Amino acid sequence: MNSDFIIAVHSLTYLAHVDDRLATSDTIAASVSVHPVRVRKVLSLLRKHGYIKSKEGAKGGFLLGCYPEKVTLSELYRLTSEGSIKPKWPNPNPQCLIGANIESSMDGLFSSAERQMEQYFARFTIADVLDNVRRQSGSAE
Repeated sequence: MNSDFIIAVHSLTYLAHVDDRLATSDTIAASVSVHPVRVRKVLSLLRKHGYIKSKEGAKGGFLLGCYPEKVTLSELYRLTSEGSIKPKWPNPNPQCLIGANIESSMDGLFSSAERQMEQYFARFTIADVLDNVRRQSGSAE
């Protein structure tokens, strides 16, 4: 899994929290604690896929473009990180029985683990994440 998934979940949860108010990429980046350029890259991907809307200009920013209760974590995982659970293999010795076959032998295990993780993430939405955040903070907003 890569950090784009975390930034996407954080950004959509933040936008769901501020509801119909515009939020700048700088504001979201401050909440995530990453450089605004990283956040803008993920926001661009989310906008391209209809999860958010943007307004250009000096008073511009981003708004949620979807229903938080309909966006599952699994769809955000697929959008940002699909295939990332499989590690990059070093260049093993092709003359060695293990080295020549370890990657292909492990591929199925990583694919199965990813499918199970996606099935688990499918049970949770951005609305669920926001509810959890609010519960953790003691906020009933």
